[in-house]
Amino acid sequence: MTHSAIYQGAIRHRRFAVRPREFRHQIAMAYIDLEELPRLLGGRLVAARPGLVRFRRGDYLGDPAVPLARAVRELVLERTGRASQGPIRLLTHLRTFGHCFNPVSFYYCFAADGEQLETVVAEVTNTPWGERHAYVLRGDAGGGFDKALHVSPFMGMDQSYVWRAPAPGATLSVHIESSEQGRCVFDATLGLRRSALNSGSLARIIARHPAATLRMQALIYGHAVALKLRGVPVHAHPGAQPS
Repeated sequence: MTHSAIYQGAIRHRRFAVRPREFRHQIAMAYIDLEELPRLLGGRLVAARPGLVRFRRGDYLGDPAVPLARAVRELVLERTGRASQGPIRLLTHLRTFGHCFNPVSFYYCFAADGEQLETVVAEVTNTPWGERHAYVLRGDAGGGFDKALHVSPFMGMDQSYVWRAPAPGATLSVHIESSEQGRCVFDATLGLRRSALNSGSLARIIARHPAATLRMQALIYGHAVALKLRGVPVHAHPGAQPS
């Protein structure tokens, strides 16, 4: 049985404080079992020669010289004190036409039976700085954290997060809330449906969303301009954050 898949649907962002605003757009993401990665699409995703769609180790967590699954396991052990023994499945945007941008990638870490979700690692990347930070969630229970990475000039660092990312199945959902002084000021919800991962499904997604990650960055900058024009206060970058 192949666990890797494509998930398609929509993401919604809502801002509640200082000029409330909401937007939603369509999205498609790859769900890659890292054990299956070398064999997927006949090995073309990891081929040395770049293709239309490609997995590149350097786009993800940790030292590119270290296998990604090992880097994830080491992080989980460091943060939780528990060793992750089972499959690791990555929800992400693959590199397409040589471009890759992931506001957040999720590593679903399962028990040895491959069924019980033990831990989720959420790797956040900000733009335009390209900094990364990983939050480690307790499986289906999710987790709460103090904000550790500057992701928007329109939200300060004195915030806390609550994340929920239950185990994917026929559908996949992620919900994130950001609060300040006990009040929810922002949330994001991802709602997707599963389909097969094969050459045909990837070709259809590329045809439908030929520059998906570039469009995503353009949307981020476009909404930033809109917030600036509406007079939303700007928070300066506080400096490099640890990852």
